[in-house]
Parts: sequence; C-alpha cells; structure tokens
Amino acid sequence: MTETARDRLIVGLDLPTIAEAEKIVTTLGDDVAFYKIGYQLVFAGGLEFARDLAAGGKKVFLDMKLLDIDNTVAKGVENIAKMGMSMLTLHAYPKAMKAAVEAARGSDLCLLGVTVLTSMDEQDVIDAGYEYDPHTLVLRRAEQARIAGMGGIVCSAEESSAVRKIIGPDMALVTPGIRPAGSDKGDQKRVMTPADALKAGSSHLVVARPIVAAADPLAAARGILDEMTGALSR
Repeated sequence: MTETARDRLIVGLDLPTIAEAEKIVTTLGDDVAFYKIGYQLVFAGGLEFARDLAAGGKKVFLDMKLLDIDNTVAKGVENIAKMGMSMLTLHAYPKAMKAAVEAARGSDLCLLGVTVLTSMDEQDVIDAGYEYDPHTLVLRRAEQARIAGMGGIVCSAEESSAVRKIIGPDMALVTPGIRPAGSDKGDQKRVMTPADALKAGSSHLVVARPIVAAADPLAAARGILDEMTGALSR
C-alpha cells in the first residue's frame, strides 16, 4: 500500500451539530482529507453535510452499519453510492454483504464489514448470544467478508494482524479505537496507538475524540499524522 499518513487518517466527526463539524473541518484544513460521519451527525443533517464534503474534495466514510433484508440493504447502498461517499459500513452478515456488493458494483464505494465493535469484550459477546469469543468471531466474519467480495473490514487493531492474514494485502482494514499513548480510552475496550495499529496491518485509522475534543485539534491531528508517518517509513 502506497498511501501516505494523510490518506490513511480518518477523523471521526462524532459531534452533535453541523456547525461544530464545520468548525473542525475548517480548523484541520488541508492537513486532513478523510472524515467519518456516523449516527450522531447523520441525525443532525449530516447526510447533506457528507455530500458537501465529498463535493468539496474530501473523502467521506459513512458509518451507518447497515443490516436489514437484502432488498432494503441493496437499495440503500445504491443511493449511498450516488452520494459520492468513499466508504460505507454494514454489519458483516453474509447475506447483507452479498446484497451490498451487488448493489455497489461499478461504483467507487468501498464496502466495509463491521466484525465486532471495539466497545465489546468477551463478556459482551457472550451476553449478545454468540458462541464465539471476540477474536474468533472477528476472524470468521473477516473470512465471510472476503468471500462476499467486500472492499474491507472494520476491526480492532488487536485483531489486525490475524485479519490481514485472512483477507490478504488488497482489502482495506479500518481500525477504530485508536488512542495516542496516554490518552483516555473513553468507552473503548480494545484500543491501540496509531503506530502500533499500522504495524499490525491496519490500512486506515479512525480517530475521533483525541482530535475533535482536543484543546488544539490541528496540533492533535498533526501529532497523530507524524506518528503514522514515522511508522510507515520504517
């Protein structure tokens, strides 16, 4: 993979209003090229904002974690592809992934299968009714995503190395739960530093609170980009 740190850093706009998101994007300027928009901002007008970002030359990762009957997933993916989004998440269920892949065929939309949320540990997975521990479930879903023809995987950096062996070198491996050394983990349970995540095989890193909640978001983003650049150059 030849992308620079700027290509690989995705800043999560996990903010309550469009005005706050616009302020972050303006503050980060040309240093950041890729943004994630999830539920919080989507329900505050974030879909139009996502279109505006894409029209302005930014890449947008729409984190919707779709899961529904095949036809509903397919129709949703068709319209999202028309919006100019770069990445879209759906839960890594085989039928949903197959429907999404068919719907996105011919577009530039990279479909990402969400394996196990980084806020979940083994007890959470058991409580949800799964017979597998998180690591085993992640690997199973990664293999299913590869077979379905998905563009990539979302998983914890703790599983990145093992997942990379399953999906090969070409699929995207997007890692949330990234925390620079010494920062607060928040509600994340399976986290890793930017440098360690890249070394483990992640292709893209999603960073939200350590940047958007920082006293100086631009300095925080540049610090992470510097750490990523150092890791990529080794």
